[in-house]
Amino acid sequence: MFEASAGLLTDRLKLVPVSVRDIDQQFALHSDPRVWTHFPSGRHVDQRQTLKQLTSFAADWERDGLGYWNAHRRDNGAFVGIGGVRLRHGGIWNLYYRVAPGQQRQGFAVEISRAAVDTAAQIHPEAPVTAYLLEHNHASRATAERVGLSLVWRGPDAGNPDADAVRLVYADRPLTDAQLEID
Repeated sequence: MFEASAGLLTDRLKLVPVSVRDIDQQFALHSDPRVWTHFPSGRHVDQRQTLKQLTSFAADWERDGLGYWNAHRRDNGAFVGIGGVRLRHGGIWNLYYRVAPGQQRQGFAVEISRAAVDTAAQIHPEAPVTAYLLEHNHASRATAERVGLSLVWRGPDAGNPDADAVRLVYADRPLTDAQLEID
């Protein structure tokens, strides 16, 4: 059986499961306002926020055998970002990608996402892969579409400080009403 927790190599990236040891580079990424232009209130302002998130992400690997990876370039070892899938409510995979500003616009989000979608299909193929994103985030939409996800839901983004924000849900297959519930 494929062992995702050992890491994965793509054409240009080395993907390694996230860990609390990654706190410094993950806080630098998640606190950078340039990666939160589409959702400024999501920016981390305290390392404790990042540590809590990393602890949760690391637990995914223990529980589900798959989760989010740290991505580093194979050619020079530079930190690219974080991405992968994690199981959410209702047994659906959530696709996530966040790329450092200096590494954006090079196709790394698509490369991470393709690896995640393919790996999810090996680990738990009956679980749909979804991506929850904001309508005005055109780069994120393009990434979801490039890895084969299609728009399955559009509506208000409950809880967003921007009352006009519109949430999109992309998936690799049709979803039930229960699977569409956003938590």
